[in-house]
Amino acid sequence: MKCIIFYAYPPEPDGQSLQGHMLYQGILKQGINVIPCHFQDGIQKQFYLKHFKPDFAIGVGFWGNVPDVVREPWKYNVTPVPWFNADGWVANYKEDFEKLPLMFTTSEWVKSIYKRDGINVDKIIPMHIGIDTDFFKPTNNPYYNKSVKEMLGIKENEKMILTVGGDVTSKGAQEMFRALVEVDKEYKNWKYVCKSWPSACASEWHEHEMEIVEQLGIKDKVIFVDDVFSQEFMVDLLNSCDIYAAPSRIEGFGMIQVEAMACEKPVISINKMGPAETIIHNKTGFLADVAEEVVLNEEWAYSHMGFSQKKIIKFDKPKTFAYRASIDDLKKYTLKLLTEPELGVKMGIEGRKHVVENLDYRIISKKMISIIKEKLKLK
Repeated sequence: MKCIIFYAYPPEPDGQSLQGHMLYQGILKQGINVIPCHFQDGIQKQFYLKHFKPDFAIGVGFWGNVPDVVREPWKYNVTPVPWFNADGWVANYKEDFEKLPLMFTTSEWVKSIYKRDGINVDKIIPMHIGIDTDFFKPTNNPYYNKSVKEMLGIKENEKMILTVGGDVTSKGAQEMFRALVEVDKEYKNWKYVCKSWPSACASEWHEHEMEIVEQLGIKDKVIFVDDVFSQEFMVDLLNSCDIYAAPSRIEGFGMIQVEAMACEKPVISINKMGPAETIIHNKTGFLADVAEEVVLNEEWAYSHMGFSQKKIIKFDKPKTFAYRASIDDLKKYTLKLLTEPELGVKMGIEGRKHVVENLDYRIISKKMISIIKEKLKLK
């Protein structure tokens, strides 16, 4: 059996690229003849599809990647198997999805988005993303942990709460700001680190985030970091925090939350979407209730989504595009972890156990290959 995996390769430090690379590593460990290849069209992609002649091609991405990872393999009589996320909706390529013999989504919630938007989901199987639990693990290095905090301006007696994302607003940072204002009335020794990835989007949000923390009176307690970190340093950053908080507004899986659990950190998130499927409430972390849904009656569609031109698409029924976590719940759970450190330790241990047993990349890749063999009738 031979296969090819399309993702941003060589791997880049974004979620989808790492998702594809961990799958590649997991399939490789099974002794299967597998080739990693960048999803965009090019000579190497054409070469492998034409001459390597894989039995199937797994494409990592979202519905907008259909031309690259579904249509291109079909041209070479290679069966495409997408492993897709969703960015809040599925606007195009319905006919392509109908032709697929098999497709994976990164969560049950993502599958529900495809169903809501008119895709036949009979052939869709949810499959969580696998992470490397030998890499993301407790470092047990107090010196490093203390040093990271010192570099961020966190004192030894202060607890570090952490949120990481391409931008932190989409990860629920604005909801955490408001919750922390209430926390501060009862517990003072905390700092909140918001680590974003340098981008135009993050910069635009950052200006608004700075205004909010100043208005709320917690400017001196929120530390913004806009920097490029390697995966190695991300392990050190996660190990240095006391609480990982990301009550995301939109989240098809939540990779960093899973990585934080693998590092034995208690996690606070939202009881919806991907996090509700990977975090066990009251055991590996806390899931805040949904307080608000952002519902739209129309949305912009662009040429890169497969449309002839930029236009507004009006929906037959309003669609939920994002969520907001309960501020009261976030305050309650954050305060509980800040004042009961032994609870955080217990949750961290349970979190790592859960991830090792269920979300390690080797486990996920074996599940996927087993399903692909069965559904495509391969030996």
